[in-house]
This record gives sequence, C-alpha cells and structure tokens, in this order.
Amino acid sequence: SQYSAVDTNPLSVYIMQPIWNKIIKIVPLWIAPNLLTFSGFVMILFNYFLISFYDWDYTASGTSPGLVPTWVWLFSAFTTFCAYALDSIDGKHARRTQSSTPLGELFDHGLDSWATSIFVLSFFSVCSRDNGKTGVSVYTMYIYLSIVLFNFMCSHWEKYNTGVLFLPWGYDISQVVLIAAYLLTGTVGVEVWQKPLLFGYYITDVLVILLLGFSLFLSFPQTLYNIHRAHLKKTLKNDSLYEGLLPLVSPLLLFVLLTIWVVLSPSNILAKQPRLFLWMVGVTFSNVICKVIVCQMSSTRPELFHWFLFPLALVVYAAISGLLGCMEEAVLGVFTALVTAAHVHYGVCVGRQLSEHLNIYIFSLKKRVQE
Repeated sequence: SQYSAVDTNPLSVYIMQPIWNKIIKIVPLWIAPNLLTFSGFVMILFNYFLISFYDWDYTASGTSPGLVPTWVWLFSAFTTFCAYALDSIDGKHARRTQSSTPLGELFDHGLDSWATSIFVLSFFSVCSRDNGKTGVSVYTMYIYLSIVLFNFMCSHWEKYNTGVLFLPWGYDISQVVLIAAYLLTGTVGVEVWQKPLLFGYYITDVLVILLLGFSLFLSFPQTLYNIHRAHLKKTLKNDSLYEGLLPLVSPLLLFVLLTIWVVLSPSNILAKQPRLFLWMVGVTFSNVICKVIVCQMSSTRPELFHWFLFPLALVVYAAISGLLGCMEEAVLGVFTALVTAAHVHYGVCVGRQLSEHLNIYIFSLKKRVQE
C-alpha cells in the first residue's frame, strides 16, 4: 500500500518544516534513511538510561534537587531535539534518495511506538514523584502514560481503517514542550517545577490538564470524525464494525490487565518499582501496536488476542491472588526482561524478513545481490 500521511498542524507546517528542510540539506546522500530513524531512537534510549542512572525511583528532583547534574538536563534537551529532527527528516531523506520502502515506514512507526513511552518516562524525572509536598503520584504517571499511548494507538487505528495517517497535532507540540522543559530545568533548576505557577497550580498540573484536553477534546474526536468521513465517502478499508474495531481489542485488554495489577497489587507494585513497571507498560504496548501497524500495511487481519496477554494475565492473577507473595517485584523484573527481549527479537525478525523480501539492506542504500 502507498504510504500517505496528512499534517495540518500550524506549528509543524509553518515553523518546523522549514527548519527540517534546511537540516536535510546537510545529510549526505549515501546515508540510509533507516539509519537516521535508528540513530534518533538510540539517542532517546541512551538519554533514558542516563536519567535512570541518576534517578532510578523518580525521587531525585523532589528530594535533593542537585542529584541529577545540570548537564544531564541540557543533554536531554539536545537528544530530544536531535531525535525529533531525525524522526522528521527520515521520510524526506527517503524521498530525496528515492529509497522509500514499506520497511522504512514500518521501521519509523515501530520505533515511534516504543519511543513514545520512553519520552514520557524520561520526562517524569523532571517533575519527580509525589513526596507529600510536590511532584506527581505514580498513579498519575501511569494514567498520563496510558493517555499518551492511547493517542498513539488512535492515530494508527485510524490509519488501519482509513488508509491515511493523520499526524496528531499533539506530536510536534509535545516535542517542543519537552525540549523547553529540559532547557528550563537545566537553566533554572528542578525547583521551578516545585513552586506554584498560577492560583496554586504547578506547571506539572497545567501540563497534565493540557494533555487531557488535547487527547479527549482534540485528538480522539478528530480520529472519530476522520473515520466517519471515510465511512460517508465509502473509502473505509473494512466493511464490518467488527473488523474496524478488531485492532482495539488487544490494547484495551492490555490496559485492563495492567490497571487491575496496579490497583489490586498486594505489595503496591507501581509505588515500589515505578520505573520497571512503566517501562514494561511501554514495551508491551509497543509490541501490540507494531502488530496492528504490520496488519494495516499488509492489509491483513490482526489477531483478536495478542500473545503477550496470556503470560501477562497469568502474572497478574498470581500477583493479585497473593500467590507471588514477596516475589512480586522479582517476577515483575523477569517478566519485563522477557517482554523486552521478545519485542527486540520481533523487531529484528520482521526487519530481516522485510529486507530479504524487498531485496534491500536495512542500514544501507546498496541493493542486495540476488542469490
């Protein structure tokens, strides 16, 4: 299927696109577009692990503000900008080098589906977790992450049904806000997040309200409207309601299972291991969405239940029934390691299959020699 995306965001169209058009001219023509995509992702990943090193349990900013060095925040602003730039120019570069492929599209969206959660998890270190005075609670973090992932899912569910990816306005805005937040933290210090901004509200409260507003009143209605319009024009990809809603089953079940674990965990697992738990949420979600993206690109039907749901259901049942006892954290650690490994393995396998099928290399513009 031919890739089509629509971007109507004024911030993107009038401000960012001209910047990307200048940056793209610097990129040598021999560089493969996937290399740009992947470099951006690696930077986000590296930045995430760097912040985790200084702030494993999300308390550094709230307890002793100097724990995370200033250079880390400035480095975060730099890596976020680079990743944003690379993610924005990879498609342009592919067209420029005439190397646009389904592999590139899948690679881009697949890594985005994982990067989305990593951006959010890095940002939580800025606002820090609730310490009675300032910060956000781990439950707010979980809900915040879920909303961002829900937004991401919506745009791909919409593409599954309409064949067109409407780029959500929230993307460019969130990237610019993230970069500004890191710069602010680096220059002023984390204290800026711990003082009320207006009427006793903190900056973090304002951001959460903005995110909710954007999602529920802009992104989601826009998705439904676009699907409805395609329905009226008779351009929908799927005839039945069942077919159209099928990709939503696994992500929603995933959310239900995770929420049951969060709410009913005997040892309060989210408060004990927020970083581990939220990372696991991001990875499982990314794998579920990647399957939907593959189905949408290959015009195949997604399976009703993603296989991650079965081991997850077992773990959740064992945890909330008290079977795991004091082993709950250890089991979360093992489960997180396994799903992360499975997700990476899946990505490598799909990449290799597609590169063989399309007769191209993932990270090089050279053609494969036919055996």
